[in-house]
Amino acid sequence: MDLNEELIQQITKMVVEKLEAASGGQTSQQSSNEQKVQLFSQEPIGHLAAERPQQSPSGAVTFHSTTNEAKPQRNIATVKPKPTTAYGKPKAETTTPTEDQLAEYRKKTPARIAVGRAGSRPKTKTWLQFRLDHAAAVDAVYGEVPDELLDRLGLFQVHSKVADKEEYIRRPDLGRKLSDEGKALIQERCKTSPVVQIVASNGLSAKAIEENLEDVYLSLEQSLNNLNIDMGTTFYVDKGRVAVMDDIGEVLKPDVVVMLIGERPGLVSAESLSAYLCYQPRHGTIEADRMVISNIHKGGIPPVEAGAYLGTVIQKILKYEASGVALVQKEG
Repeated sequence: MDLNEELIQQITKMVVEKLEAASGGQTSQQSSNEQKVQLFSQEPIGHLAAERPQQSPSGAVTFHSTTNEAKPQRNIATVKPKPTTAYGKPKAETTTPTEDQLAEYRKKTPARIAVGRAGSRPKTKTWLQFRLDHAAAVDAVYGEVPDELLDRLGLFQVHSKVADKEEYIRRPDLGRKLSDEGKALIQERCKTSPVVQIVASNGLSAKAIEENLEDVYLSLEQSLNNLNIDMGTTFYVDKGRVAVMDDIGEVLKPDVVVMLIGERPGLVSAESLSAYLCYQPRHGTIEADRMVISNIHKGGIPPVEAGAYLGTVIQKILKYEASGVALVQKEG
């Protein structure tokens, strides 16, 4: 907003005259002029910020623009805050791992780390390996266990209440129940009330059974024989879930059920086997009463070693007459 120069001079003159009258005449002229300069030299505010008063040699006070004299303002938008953690502490500077360090990391894990990229996309080799692993996972779920393997191990086969693979994936509850025909066949061919009942099932990976079952089963059988632990008649459940051991417990009344079942496949391994153990499983058994040794395959726990270790776990279950959380509590 522009100010009227004549109006400013009139106001200034009136102020000067009043100051002179208050000071008592000519003797206080110098001090009044100093007061006037001090009065008008204070930092202006509001719309007068661009105007600053000046005293001329004749004693009159005038205003002139001080736009060019204004201090430069700091541009806040260009100030970058230092990165901090969730607790407000500055983050430590990170360094990029060297190629030797990345090579060392790759030796310790099968995970896809430091695979690089080509522009904005994965490298061709990385992408093709990903597709291969995904295909292997799908094949593991929809594949079937070879009949030759079951015949070689002397295992007969029963079925859960699942009709096909699609229903098996959609209805886990049906995979936890034996079919009526399966129950009748188990009662006919299996030993009743064994100490240990071993069961195998493809679960979510037929490939896991195909690759690992023989080594795990034979090693476990040898371990139980060495420990003088009685074994029941081993059989195979097609499309079974872990909790199908509850139905088996109701039919055969074993002390311990060991279920060797294919794990859900991933993009690192599609052939991983798990061994679930439970003391006297029955209808109503809670999951906390089950225990598992997982990741049994050539890239994890070696199958032969896993079978031998299962024998010592079974011995402990029989000693404390408990499994899962209850076994841990009894062990102290």
